[in-house]
Order: sequence, then structure tokens, then C-alpha cells
Amino acid sequence: MSSYEEFKQECRAEIAALGADGALQKATREWMDRANGLKYSYHFEWMGRPIIQYPQDIVAVQELIWTVRPDLIIETGVAHGGSLIMSASMLALLDLCDAIESRATMNPVTSNRKVVGVDIEIRAHSRKAIQSHPMSSRIQMVEGSSIDARVLSEVTQAAKGHDRVLVFLDSMHTHAHVFAELEAYAPLVSAGSYCVVFDTVIDDMPADSFPDRPWGPGNNPKTAVREFLARHNNFEVDHEFDDKLLITVAPGGFLKRLS
Repeated sequence: MSSYEEFKQECRAEIAALGADGALQKATREWMDRANGLKYSYHFEWMGRPIIQYPQDIVAVQELIWTVRPDLIIETGVAHGGSLIMSASMLALLDLCDAIESRATMNPVTSNRKVVGVDIEIRAHSRKAIQSHPMSSRIQMVEGSSIDARVLSEVTQAAKGHDRVLVFLDSMHTHAHVFAELEAYAPLVSAGSYCVVFDTVIDDMPADSFPDRPWGPGNNPKTAVREFLARHNNFEVDHEFDDKLLITVAPGGFLKRLS
């Protein structure tokens, strides 16, 4: 066993202990409720664009992209574009690493890695900022509801010719909408890759956290995930992400495709 493998083995035991520590879980939940009240996740950027994610989830996503090495990332929910930029920049790094390895092995590298971002409204200022960003050549944007037939057709067409597909769902957070997204986009995920459902944490938050939104405890992405998993046995929750992150908007939302 290599030193790296030994380190990872130690980490797995430590991560399991983190997940089993009830007092730590309770303290984390209390911290998140207080921080969410001050819009903690809104205050971070990736390469100059607001990303609206916890730093912990940003780190988890880059780990996931490095592990899966996708040639296509599909994201629902664009907002200011920070997540699209992050995904595109990670794909650029994968291409760079492939190119370095290719020069060592004398094998040519061709890449069609890209990101498809879907949103019911891509605001003009966001579209302009994304299109003028150095990562823009890797990004395709589709405007419309993520569960609209036209949009699904366009995304499915964009997915053709891609072997390793990773999906992030982060748009409308009601049970019905997220379940429809899962039914539509999960089939595009390649075996061994993931469909990450963000904002499952809504189910764990105080009932009065979203007075002006149609979602809340009992009606949110986590309840949609539960229904989806009850109907599909080719996906499972990768709980290691929950255990090691602790602070995450996607507890129980890292869904790995088994077959």
C-alpha cells in the first residue's frame, strides 16, 4: 500500500467518526442556521463571478470533477454564473493535465469538454459577464424551464457524443420541480458519475426560513431525492460527502450512479 493509500485509509476512518459525532452534527446545524440568516453562502466568488455556494461545497465539487473527469457538466440554475465558470475552469485544468500527460506519452489529445447551463431566466447582466469571461468558450447556456420539453431536447442534443456526464441540479427547489429534474437529467449521468442535488438542506432548516418561497421543510429537494431513490435503484447517496463536509447545502444530495 502506498503512503497516499495509507493516508486515504486513515481519512475514511476519521470521516466516519465525523459523521457519527452527534454533538458535532448538532453544533454544525446550529452554526448553519445562524449563518444562513446572514446569507453566508452569497459572499464568495470564483474567478470574478458570484458563485453562491458554501466554500465546503466548492471544494467538494472540484474533488468530484477531478475524480469523475467528465467531458460534459450539465447545471440547472445559472444566477450570476460563478458555478458555470468554476465547472468550465476545472474542465480546462483537466485538458491541461491531459495535454501534459500526452506530451510525455506522445499520444495526441482531443477534447470536447464543456458545460451546459440552464435557467428559466438568464439575466442580461449575467449573460454578458459570462460571455465575456475567459472561460466562455466552454459554456453553452440554455434559457427556459429546466423541465420544459424544448429545453430538455436541447440539452439532450448537447449531450450527444459525450461519454462522462456529471449533473448539478440547483434551480427551483420545490419537490415537484426537483423530482421532474431528476427524472429528466439523471438518465444522462454516466455510470460511476454523479447527480448532485443542491439545497437538500432546506428540509433540515427552521420552518420559517422561507416565508416568501414555495418550498420549505416537507417540500424541497431532499424530499424529491427520497422519492427518486425509492423508484430507482441504480443511484445511491454517497454519504462520505455528508460526513466529511458537515457544512453543506446538499446533505444526502450527492447521488452516485451505480449502473
